[in-house]
Amino acid sequence: MDYRSVYEDIMKIDAKIRFVTIFDTNGEIVYTGHREGIQNILTPEESKRSLEQAANTWKSRRELEPKLGKGRYVLAVYEKLKRITLPLDSEHLVYVTAEADADHKKIIDSLLTLKLSLE
Repeated sequence: MDYRSVYEDIMKIDAKIRFVTIFDTNGEIVYTGHREGIQNILTPEESKRSLEQAANTWKSRRELEPKLGKGRYVLAVYEKLKRITLPLDSEHLVYVTAEADADHKKIIDSLLTLKLSLE
């Protein structure tokens, strides 16, 4: 898979997307980038810890799939931003942050459509 191309497609979804990281289920980054002019809120260490937590939490969700079905995405809304995490494939996740006032429904719908086009 061309992760750079996936990153670029995600960044085109909405100008309020700040940051995109594609990572594996162990929390290892395969591609990452942010919109020009955007300042990171978290330090690199905090960002890595956040990705590891997202990977571990997603692994926990998979244990419940037989009863709940496959997880589609997770939305976390904070005062300063919104964070969306969703599986890209069986081994990779996408972590997207957007401005707090971003239209997360539009972004999520577009992410899910993009994911389907990659399958």
